[in-house]
This record gives sequence, C-alpha cells and structure tokens, in this order.
Amino acid sequence: MHKQRAFIGHHGPELLDDGTTRFRIWAPDAQNVSLIVVGAQTLPMTANEDGWYSIDAPYGAGTLYRFLIDDELQVPDPASRAQAGDVHAPSLVVDTSSNYLWRNPNWLGRPWEETVLYEMHVGLYGGFAAMEKHLADLAELGVTAIELMPIAEFPGDRNWGYDGVLPYAPEAAYGSPEELKHLIDTAHGLGLMVFLDVVYNHFGPDGNYLGRYAKHFFRHDQQTPWGDGIDFRRREVRDFFIDNTLMWLLDYRFDGLRFDAVHAIPDRSFLTELAERVHASVEPGRHVHLVLENEDNRASLLTAGFTAQWNDDGHNVLHALLTDESQGYYADYHQDATTKLARFLGEGFIYQGQNNRRGEARGEPSGHLPPTSFVLFLQNHDQTGNRAFGERLVSLADADALRAATAVLLLSPMVPLLFMGEEWGARQPFLFFTSHHGELADAVREGRRNEFAEFADFADEATRERIPDPNAVSTFENSRPDFSARQEPGHAEWYALYRELLSIRHREIVPRLQGARFLESRVLAQAAVLSRWQLGDGSRLRLELNLSTQAAPLPTALINGELLFASREATHAHDQLAPRMARLYLEKAT
Repeated sequence: MHKQRAFIGHHGPELLDDGTTRFRIWAPDAQNVSLIVVGAQTLPMTANEDGWYSIDAPYGAGTLYRFLIDDELQVPDPASRAQAGDVHAPSLVVDTSSNYLWRNPNWLGRPWEETVLYEMHVGLYGGFAAMEKHLADLAELGVTAIELMPIAEFPGDRNWGYDGVLPYAPEAAYGSPEELKHLIDTAHGLGLMVFLDVVYNHFGPDGNYLGRYAKHFFRHDQQTPWGDGIDFRRREVRDFFIDNTLMWLLDYRFDGLRFDAVHAIPDRSFLTELAERVHASVEPGRHVHLVLENEDNRASLLTAGFTAQWNDDGHNVLHALLTDESQGYYADYHQDATTKLARFLGEGFIYQGQNNRRGEARGEPSGHLPPTSFVLFLQNHDQTGNRAFGERLVSLADADALRAATAVLLLSPMVPLLFMGEEWGARQPFLFFTSHHGELADAVREGRRNEFAEFADFADEATRERIPDPNAVSTFENSRPDFSARQEPGHAEWYALYRELLSIRHREIVPRLQGARFLESRVLAQAAVLSRWQLGDGSRLRLELNLSTQAAPLPTALINGELLFASREATHAHDQLAPRMARLYLEKAT
C-alpha cells in the first residue's frame, strides 16, 4: 500500500499540516466573500490581490462548506473536490493524500502503441464500484485502456457528462473519490490504462455561478455553441483548467485525458501550455497520453505535446459507405467517398485544407504524422447517441461489410477505440439523456427534437415527437447495454471476431508500430481501395478493402505476404477482391 502526496493547485481547498484548511476562491466581481461552514460558523474571508479571497480555518477533511457572495448568494466551491450531493449542495473537504492507499504505486502506464481504447459511461454501469466487475473481461478480450465519459459533477444523476459545472469533483451519483481511485487502481492491476474525457470548452446550463462573481472568466465577444467563450487569456482561468488536468493525472493517476471539442478553444497557446505543464509534472518514465477531439483537424497540435486526435474523418467516410447516409455532416463524405476513403487510409485526415459543404476550408496536412496519431472508431458516444433513436451500427449496416470495416478498425496502424457493447454486437440504443427539471428540461427536450428538423425523415412535427425525451428515466434505462447477452446466438459471433482481431493486433501489429508511417493508398473501384503502411521493423502492412456489392480488380503485381486476416472466404478469382471483404497481409522485410 502506498500513500502519495496531494497535488496542490491554485484553486480549491488546501489541507495544511496543522490540521487546518486554506480555503480560497477567485471572485474579482464580489464586494466581499465569506466561508460558510455547515453546522458551524460563517467566517469573513480576506481580500487579496487580483480578485482572490482566502482564509485559513480550523476545519479538516470531511468539512462541508459553501461560499457566501456579497452576503446574498451561497455557492459551492468552483474547484470543489467532492460534493455532498448535487451541484447546488455543499462542497466537501477531501484529504486527497491519505484518502486512498494505492496497491499498484509503481504502475507507469503503457506505451501509446499498445493502446486499444474502450469508451464507457460510468452511470450505465452503475457507478465506479460496479464498473470494476467488468474490467477483467475487457483485459482478457484484448482491451488495454478504458476511457470514461466525463465524470465531473453535473446537475441531477443522469447525464452524458458534458453538462458538468464543477470540473474537480467526481460525480457524487457515481461514487466517492476513494471509489474512483479504487477503480483506477484495479484497472492498473489488470494491465489496463484509464483515460478520462474532460470538458474545458464550456460549462453546463445549471449550477455554474462563475458569471455572478467572476464575470471575466468568460469573454462576451466570442461565442461557442454553448454561449460565451471561456477567456483563456487570463492567468487565473488557465490555471483553473491546467490544475484540473494535473489533479486527474497526479492525484487520481489517470493515464491520459481526452479533451472534448478543443476547436471551441481558440487560444492555441493555452493548449500548448497545458501540454508542456503536464509533461514537466509527471514522474520520469511514466506514460501519460493527451488526446484531442478537434473538428478543425489541426495536425500541428499533434507535434506540440499531444499524442493523438479522434479521427472523425475516418469514421464519417466509413459510416457513409456502410450505411449510404448522406444527410447532415455525412454529406461531406458521401460525395466522392472512395477517394476520401483512400485519403483517410493513406494520410490520416481527409480534410487537410479542403472546403467542406459550406465552402469553409478545414484542416491541415497530416500525411507526415505517424498513423498512431489518429484514434479510429466505428462507433462512439457522439456518433451513436446523436442519432435521433441512438441506433448502433450493427442495426444499420450489412453484416459482411461491417466485419470488413471492423478488420480495418482493429488491424490498421491507427489506434482503435471501441464503444461499450460494440464487441458483442449490442443492439440496445445509446440515447441522449439528462436529468434536468422545469423549464430547462422542456428546453432540452424541444431543442433535441428541433435538431433533427432539417432531416427529411423528421420533417414533420409528429415524427419528431417520437424522439425519446432526454429527461425520462426510461431513456437512460433503455441505453444500458445488456451485459449478459455476450454469449447468446447472434452476439457470440461478434465477440469471437473482436477477440480474434485483437489477438492478431497484439501479436503482429503492436510490436511493429513504433516508427510506422503512411506509405500509399489507391482506389481499386467504387468503395474499394488498397492501402499500405511501412511498419517500424521494415515490414509492410497491406489492406485490401472492398465495401461495395461488386467484386473489385486487384493489381497483378502484388507482393506476396503472410495473410493475417480475411473477413470472409474468397469467392472470386485471385485477381479480384470479393464484395464486402477486407484482407490484411504482412509483407515481411527482406
């Protein structure tokens, strides 16, 4: 067992050696601030420079407290380490240095090349403690890293997590800080890394009081889809989020973070400073990975301290080819899809400065990056849950074509991400759910339905009324995967496929990934391409992929190689690739 020293940041309570606690808050627009100790007393705080208020008070771990702004508004600590209930409840002083004794203190993570990510929603598993029961099965399958959707405290007890308002506090409905650490510790004992999705581009609509006492936390001249942008030009704001990153990595020992929608963070210098601070703070030899979601395809960030980016381009073109969907953003990928498929497999991003359907230039050149700079997926919370009825891909695509695409997902040199239940072909939907109340609940429900008004299938109001109410408990419950179905007919076959492909990946691909690079990708026929990657040991990986319903011609001068996997039996001549088929070959170095 190992006790570690707590990370001390600029924001939030600090336990002092004499048993007291230093409380502090940045409230530059408050005239005065007091500390309310629940069940004890109210103490005036000292006004310091630059809008800070602080007090050293004779209270320790377990203390419940609030801040009183201008003698009229009680608020939780915006850097609360835990809440005694929901976002409006008192904050809780947590002794992060002694509240958990680590069983695997020498865990240093795993190299990025070994990563196979598995995205999970903690609430649908029943909380931190209940999620632990599934970790051994994931490790045995071949997953090497779990990725938790956001867990920062949000209003209510059902939410995707992107409505968080207290970024430092693990959601109370999921369990305590100690239970979160136990989950991470258990994962490390099984050889699993643990990643966390964090949201630094906005706060949720209920429970964020910063605008009342720290108006300049936001900039009113810059709008995001969620309202005023966050003002990352300010030192206090930068530290708020960078300290939050360091808390998750140092106090909780997460192995990596996924940063949500950084295209809504226009200040690039904040992102590069964050990466620099992280790499300077972790202990030598420890593997920590920083992953981006970025619609702008800013490839340059992937050489500025960030490990990889979610490859929405890759998902979108594969989805368009598998389903023939062309509405919304799929319109950018449905047209000339085969050429775009070849570009994604040969260079990473599809949009590298080209104009999208709105005539807007998007992206930066990416072919110089290693393939491992891209996280590839066929499904995730966004791509499934942002469908009106949350259908999974197994219900939308031809089974043979989906098996071929799954081979690309798990055997290409890009880093794969699976979405919970995908590996056994789960058919339960993943729906958009929240637990708002009153007018906000009405606004979220109607806003959700109106999002689909531009789609032909939802043009009439009666059809949109069928879209599940995000606030209904049934919407949440219907999204829970049936974990018992894995070995049932129709599901066991998918599970066996994922197990086989991950075994091949770990045996043949992962040991050769360091130093891998893109080599070539060419169109064979409609929805059919041939791609090759140079691997780190000098060998080459060749993909022959045909997602169409017609056989595709193959070049006559292909180099012989070891067949690693074929998604179905060959039914055509040796110079043709059967419909809806993928084959991967390893061309050994001479």
